Amino acid sequence: MIICWLLLLLLSQQALPNHHHQTDLTVTIHSDRLRNRFIPAHALGAGVDGHDQGDVDRQLTPANIQTMLSAGLKSLTYRLRTELAGDAWHWNSEGTWSDEQKEQGYWIGAPSSAEPIIKSYGFKLPRRGNTIDQADNTGYSRIDDGDVNSFWKSNPYLDQHFTAEPDSLHPQWIVIDFGSAKKIDTIKMLWGVPFARAYQVQYANFDDPSDMSFNPPGMWRTFPAGHIRNGTGGDVQLKLSSSPVTARFVRIEMTESSKVAPVASKDLRDGLGYSMREIWLGRMVDDKFVDEVHHSDSHDKQTVIYVSSTDPWHGNADFDESVEQPGFDLVFRSGLTNGLPVMFATDLLYGVPENAAAEIQYLKSKGYPIERVELGEEPDGQFVAPEDYGALYLQFATAIHKVDASLKLGGPSFQEILPDDRTQRLGNSAFLNRFLAYIKSRARTDDYSFFSFEWYPFDNVCDPVAPQLAKAAGMLRASLQEMTNRGLSPNIPWIISEYGYSAFASRAEIGIEGALLNAEILGEFLALGGDQAFLYGYTPGQIAKDVDCTAGNNMLFEMDRQGNITARFATYFAARLLTQEWLSDRGGVHSMYSTSVRAGGNSRIVPVSAYAVYRPDGVWSVMLINKDPTQGYEVRVDFGPTSQAKYFKWRGPLDAYQYSERDYQLSNDKIKPFPIKSDPPEHATIVGPKLNLPAYSITVLRGEGPVHK
Repeated sequence: MIICWLLLLLLSQQALPNHHHQTDLTVTIHSDRLRNRFIPAHALGAGVDGHDQGDVDRQLTPANIQTMLSAGLKSLTYRLRTELAGDAWHWNSEGTWSDEQKEQGYWIGAPSSAEPIIKSYGFKLPRRGNTIDQADNTGYSRIDDGDVNSFWKSNPYLDQHFTAEPDSLHPQWIVIDFGSAKKIDTIKMLWGVPFARAYQVQYANFDDPSDMSFNPPGMWRTFPAGHIRNGTGGDVQLKLSSSPVTARFVRIEMTESSKVAPVASKDLRDGLGYSMREIWLGRMVDDKFVDEVHHSDSHDKQTVIYVSSTDPWHGNADFDESVEQPGFDLVFRSGLTNGLPVMFATDLLYGVPENAAAEIQYLKSKGYPIERVELGEEPDGQFVAPEDYGALYLQFATAIHKVDASLKLGGPSFQEILPDDRTQRLGNSAFLNRFLAYIKSRARTDDYSFFSFEWYPFDNVCDPVAPQLAKAAGMLRASLQEMTNRGLSPNIPWIISEYGYSAFASRAEIGIEGALLNAEILGEFLALGGDQAFLYGYTPGQIAKDVDCTAGNNMLFEMDRQGNITARFATYFAARLLTQEWLSDRGGVHSMYSTSVRAGGNSRIVPVSAYAVYRPDGVWSVMLINKDPTQGYEVRVDFGPTSQAKYFKWRGPLDAYQYSERDYQLSNDKIKPFPIKSDPPEHATIVGPKLNLPAYSITVLRGEGPVHK
């Protein structure tokens, strides 16, 4: 027996070799401090999203789907790229127009289909107001496109007719962003129909355009002659100030609509909201007007415009050739759902409530399991006011609950929830606070069943990676703490609807660093009480380059132009390590417990995290993440004292699985990095709870420990 134990020890030392410059660490599992209970098949998931046209056929081949499923991420969420593109979504190509004769107006998909829905598409909005969108970003604003026949129109569903509230509670606005301060004293406007009777022209200087959603007191100042109370529409020129005002931003805020519809209109919605054809803004010089606005129908050449909302009106001719979504029947019949309920999204900012209700009706008629529905996607990234989002949310909730009163609705699928460090406390905690206050004041809190957000913590992908990894867990804790401080309830499920290293392409995303961060996000979120987290980049992708310093992508696999998977990245092997080894792939309820990490007998902070679970198969399993890029650590994993006993011990040999740069390396290619070594994690059986953590590594240590009741 002694010889066998010595052999096991020798084998473990050969499989997991020592690393230079090591420091002793102690990890303590506090088996009396329960943090969370979860089922891995529910908690660990991934997402499918819209992409460029042609990608669905290449990405979702039977062979690729089987490879995707091998990552072990069971639950699925359906993302909605059309919402980010500012498109109306035709989730079903069959449906009805409000103006059937001209094939235009407001679209409602049919709740049935003669053929399976394999793909769905977006349609551009001809009444678009934003220069910038969150998808392909090639569209343009109709407010400064140089065409007086085109026009922007606000969303009619924010009018009193639909909200049952005074229009002044949902002011609509246009913001002109010059990019740098300009001298302004005169504005020219060509109103469309309906126009604003009451509005004010204001100016401001600030750094972050996202502040526009919140309108904190003092941010905007009205021009001396900027108050208009009896507007008559048409062609207007206003002398705003006797002397020029220097400002980067100018806003037209509209609070009372004329409610006038165009001649021969047959749709009530045509006369609701506000419409603007063109704006000229600048100053008078020697009785001549100097326009500071660049007018163009090219996205890159026009002055940037932001608007509060956009009318979802469009026509069959507005088909967007740049985007497609995987169809509902393709997703459910592919095996990607593992037979589990899918978290679906509906359009909200650029759709109508009846279209969302028909979507749910279609899914239910097919018997597809759905449990939760996100209403819209990333309203914060599109600068929607919290109260406007709330008004649309409640209208869509009403329509959907007429189809299924038990369906859980939530969101807002924030694009980020990072804490705000400004004294005004602008940011998404303020957005959530105002949204929750809005639905509470309407006695509709029962319509809000879960909180969702996206988590891409690092925008500065040119910055050093190691310091970012070291602070990642703390960023997530601080962000969720601020959300709870501003009203987020711990009694509803918290969901990360997408996660990855960054929203921008980075080498770290396909390197060992991306694997470490993904593991840390999951471990920390579950320890904080999170319910579900969905990995972004589940479908095969390709290397992208957003900035000159780096190239990469959030993805598990790379594919060639024919759709064949050509590489498995570190993120794939890390996902398998978590789903197959840290957690039990047989399912069941896992209990997560607190851990503490100490260095050399003191509380010095070290870049090592530990996440411990007691599995339903009676095994204790600890995930250890070393985020130090150069230093390894020798660690001892023990159980802490409880009220029943001073300490507990492991019983018998332990399994150790380890993934590090010994197993995975990227090439030095700056344009298209690729794995030059891509092996699975190493495994060894060890005696005693002591092992080495290499630099930049994930380790799973598991075995029998205290009997858990």
